[in-house]
Amino acid sequence: MKKNRLCWFAAAIGLILDQLTKYWVVQNFELEETLPLWQGVFHFTYFTNTGAAFSLFSEDGSWLRWLSLAVSLGLIALAWFGPKLIRLEQLGYGFILGGALGNGIDRFFNSCLVDNQTVTGCVVDFLHFRLINFPVFNVADVCINLGIVCLLIASFKHQSPKSRERGQ
Repeated sequence: MKKNRLCWFAAAIGLILDQLTKYWVVQNFELEETLPLWQGVFHFTYFTNTGAAFSLFSEDGSWLRWLSLAVSLGLIALAWFGPKLIRLEQLGYGFILGGALGNGIDRFFNSCLVDNQTVTGCVVDFLHFRLINFPVFNVADVCINLGIVCLLIASFKHQSPKSRERGQ
């Protein structure tokens, strides 16, 4: 684990923050209860989601748990067996790993009520930007998006000046 240490650190921080915040919400809120932090702009609102981002695949998102597991195992293998990555790549892959693990844990172990039936595979969401009517999300989602941004920045930094001039 000496190689790509920043990856492991980012994954651990993301996973711990995600699971702690979800635990806090579940322990302190009723489902659909909201706490305005900035009235009409940003609230903590407890929801569960059986789908992916923007509630995609919520009709049958049971396969998403396996996707989370596959992504997590792939990223673990990359960090462990792959080359030493530059810092931004380590951060990017680490944050994505932390987010995938956080939502994956929910998908394997959380149950919720959907149409009066108990369904396994629910993710706890609670971050709610009401100003722009954005779907409710969680810290794992933030980590995944932060990781993608890090990887995009790293990919632009890796392009040589000549390849940028040619549009490659």
